[in-house]
Order: sequence, then C-alpha cells, then structure tokens
Amino acid sequence: MNLPEPRGPLSAAVIASLRGGTPPEAVAVDEQVPVLSDEDAQLALWVLFELHFRGFDDVAGDREWDPALLRLRGNLEARMEAELREATRPALHAAPDSGDLAEDLFALVAADHGPSLASYLHRHATREQVLEFLAQRSVYALKESDAHSFVLGRLDGPVKAALAEIQYDEYGGGRPERLHSTLYADALRAAGLDDTYGAYLPQAHVETLAANNAQAVFGLRRRLRGAAMGLMAAFEATSSLPCRRIAAGIERVGLPAATAAYFHEHVEADAVHEQVAVRDVCAGLVAREPRLRADVLFGVAASLHLDALVGGRMLARWGAAPQVADGRRSA
Repeated sequence: MNLPEPRGPLSAAVIASLRGGTPPEAVAVDEQVPVLSDEDAQLALWVLFELHFRGFDDVAGDREWDPALLRLRGNLEARMEAELREATRPALHAAPDSGDLAEDLFALVAADHGPSLASYLHRHATREQVLEFLAQRSVYALKESDAHSFVLGRLDGPVKAALAEIQYDEYGGGRPERLHSTLYADALRAAGLDDTYGAYLPQAHVETLAANNAQAVFGLRRRLRGAAMGLMAAFEATSSLPCRRIAAGIERVGLPAATAAYFHEHVEADAVHEQVAVRDVCAGLVAREPRLRADVLFGVAASLHLDALVGGRMLARWGAAPQVADGRRSA
C-alpha cells in the first residue's frame, strides 16, 4: 500500500514528511478542533500508526521511530484519549461497582442503547448499503485484532495465556487460510469488492478512522493496557448476535454465501471469545492489578461510544431511523 491522499494540512504534513519533505512540526496543530471529529487529524493518526503495522511501500521502514513523527503522534494521542475520557464520563459514572469486574462489564454493555447498525443491515439495508458497510469495515477487518497483539508482551501468567488463546483463534488456529483477515478478504472478493489491504481507506469516514485508531492508541501504550483489554472485551461482547444479523442481511440482499461466511464464523467464535475476554483477560487482569479496573471499564465505554459514532454516521447517511439497540449492537 502506498501513502494515501491527505485530507487537510496536518495529514498533508505527515505524508510530505514520510516522503522526505517538510518536517511535520512545520504545520501548527489546531488545539481547538476536537481530534475525534477531525478527519484530517484522524487520517494523520492512522498513517502514523500504520507505520507500526504493514507500513507503506513508498516509505522507508525505519520512519516509524522518527522522533518528530512520534512527538506529533503523542500530541494527537493524548488529545484523543482526553476526549474519549470526557465523552465516556457519564456512562462510567453510572456504571455499577459490585466488586465483580465481569458482571460490572457486562452490565455496562447491557446498559448501552446506541444505534444498532446490525439491526438495520439485517432487515432494511439495500444491497448497495451492505456493500458500503463491508467496505468501511475493511479498514479494520483486513488487519483484524493486530492492535491487541501489542499487549501480549505487557501481560503475564493466565491473563497472557487467555489473550493468546483469543489471538490464536483470530489468526486461524495455525492455518493461514483461516486467518480472520483472510476470511474477510474472501468475503470482499465474493461480493465484488476490492480485497486489497487499505483499498477503501480513501472512503473511510472519520468515525471509522477514529474507531480503528483507538485500538492503536490503547494497544501501543503499556499504561493503557487495561483500556486496550476493555475495548477488546466490549468488541467481543457486542459481536456474536450482531454478526448473525449481518449475515442474514447479506443473504437477504442476495450476496454470495462466501460473503456471509465471515460473519457466520464470528457468531460462534465471538460467543466463546466474549467469555474469555471478559472473565479470563479483563477480570484476571484486574485481580492481579486492581488499579487497572477503571481503565478496563474506560476501554469498554470507549468501544461503545466509538461504535455508536460509526453506526450513527452510516444510518444518517442512509436516511435511516436509528434502530433500537439491545446492548449487543456492534459487529
């Protein structure tokens, strides 16, 4: 993948710097513009994070450790984290504190009533809308779960083993053709979409970029390992039933079985992952390090908030009334 086209002065400065041009600090960052809703800032972040994943064909490999780029990324990360903490404050203030982290986490998820994109895709979406959803999701699904793998080296004992169990499944159980990212590429290709990594980045909504970037914001910082695992657990806990609905919607509009297969795979897999992520990873982590409880729940709330932004944007684009959420809305 080559560097994308910029969406404003900040992403332009980052991309120019990666191509060997002007240092990124030559462009002032507008501290008054919220990072979460600024597509220029989110694309800049996505590009900076991508240096730690697949990288770019037109960028030297060692640029991921460029001090000027890291300073800029750190500024954007700090602001994004602060905005997410502020946005999730009401939900966390109302969250239960029973002393049982797993039950508190499930209660936080169940109390969420954001828009249900899966319900709309299930019963109402047109074929074109389903294809648009698949293209947006590809920004994440073609490197599915990779950000969580950064956390493995920051855990120990049974918690590390539990996360490794989830990741082993995500990576196909040792079979390259069963990698979940490969299954998603198969789904795209069957639907007549481009399965090239990063193909739909130019069309990615700012909300899609933010939801993807949050995984890296949390996963790449040891300090935020609790939030990273909370975000992962919320994703797994809000996946199984919605994936069943999305698969049904894919079949309803006449797309091939190979496209629905990715979501059918996640109905069973994520039902198992949900329990491992919540009880073995998150509850296990908090049992070992009680001070991480607040960050684990912050990660859960951040996942739910970002998912609501993604779903709300797509439903608004389609002129659809928000579907009733059931605490298991995201895919």
